Amino acid sequence: MRRKRRVKVVATLGPASSATEMIERLFLAGVDVFRINMSHSSHETARALQNSVRWVAKRHRHPIGILADLQGPKFRVGEFAGGRVFVNDGAIFRFERTEKPGSSESVYLPHPQIFAAVEPGHMLLLDDGKLRMRVIEKKNNSIAAEVLVGGALSSRKGISLPDTLLPIGPLTEKDRADLGHLLKIGVDWLALSFIQRADDVHEVRKLVGDRAAVLAKIEKPSAIVDLDAIIAASDGLMVARGDLGVELPVERVPGLQKQITRKARAAGKPVVVATQMLESMISSPVPTRAEVSDVATAVFDGADAVMLSAESAIGQFPLEAIQMMDRIAIEVEADPSYDAIIHATTTPPQPTGADAIATAAHAIADTVKLSAIVCYTATGSTALRVTRERPNLPIMGLTPVESTARRLSLVWGVQSVMTGDPATLTDMVSKACRIAFDEGFVQPHGGVLITAGVPFGSPGATNMIRIAFVDENGAPVAEGR
Repeated sequence: MRRKRRVKVVATLGPASSATEMIERLFLAGVDVFRINMSHSSHETARALQNSVRWVAKRHRHPIGILADLQGPKFRVGEFAGGRVFVNDGAIFRFERTEKPGSSESVYLPHPQIFAAVEPGHMLLLDDGKLRMRVIEKKNNSIAAEVLVGGALSSRKGISLPDTLLPIGPLTEKDRADLGHLLKIGVDWLALSFIQRADDVHEVRKLVGDRAAVLAKIEKPSAIVDLDAIIAASDGLMVARGDLGVELPVERVPGLQKQITRKARAAGKPVVVATQMLESMISSPVPTRAEVSDVATAVFDGADAVMLSAESAIGQFPLEAIQMMDRIAIEVEADPSYDAIIHATTTPPQPTGADAIATAAHAIADTVKLSAIVCYTATGSTALRVTRERPNLPIMGLTPVESTARRLSLVWGVQSVMTGDPATLTDMVSKACRIAFDEGFVQPHGGVLITAGVPFGSPGATNMIRIAFVDENGAPVAEGR
């Protein structure tokens, strides 16, 4: 099941892709990680999807990651008399704490946190930013706002506050119940919505422990302000471009995508680029040229993974969307300019032994012209440090820990293989050569670079590099330090 590309593909499961047979077809077409969106999934649905993905992984003896996306807080206006009103440009519109049917002049807002935090001058965005208002007055029980861009507004439409730091955590009661269920059934990554600050990640980390990796979705302006601390607190990042494009001017999103990708890569944290990547393929068997360029840009930027949402969850052509994403990524990585672009931004190593080993591995592999880099890794940290360098060689992550193998399925360039820790240095080299040969990463008389930590089985102790060449049967014929 060796992929022909290094960037990974994430696909959201939904009505169009929930059958086990379709999940298997999507995996064979190129999916590395399946996403379960808890905004639209019951606990029973999540368990069924998890069982199906694990069955496919076992059938094909290949680690497949599961990313569960928590809904997070959602803010919505109340009900309108008649279900829908029209709000005029320039009008003064009020949000009230008194529950009553709304009109073209006011509506009930059932969120006391907003009344506590909003200030005059803050922007209010309704219905995914279609309506825009600016707060001109705040009282204990009402907020008055000037309508900058009006339009039709229906009951229960969402409201966003890009300028307001709300006094709430990232988990609602629903999220806490979902989180407990997801940890019970077993998922590999947890995506956190509505992250405003690094403390939000720390709060969830206390509940999750090491039972899943934590991925912070960057979708709020306040998260951009605290980006460095959020990256440090997280195991990975997602560029949630849909919400970013609502709460910030859309022309800023491409630059922020590059900034987040660059910073995450420098920190050795995987980053996923998401939202509307092949949106037209929800109803069309082919994407637009602009969408193809959008996916290509993410691959050229060095993102670890690109993600499909509605395209695979509810679209008419989920299989074709995966195949298209796969073909775009393969074509980009084969482009003559790819290596120059992806290495145009250097990522200075951090002052640690593991980073020094990873940097040296990249340089050695390029100099000696080897076929693959083989990383023995218990926690995944060794593979993460190596992939941070974006080497030109395939990366194999050999691990005795199944959860590590599945988590690495989200990471650029890494193919995980389950294997036990070697008993000796000789066994380490022999096992690495045999697996690389059997998996098709090295041909007879080719060479591999091996990184590991001694003593074996000690997490975070990457301290050794070996070079080995293989004979016609995949056995090592020479090795050197």
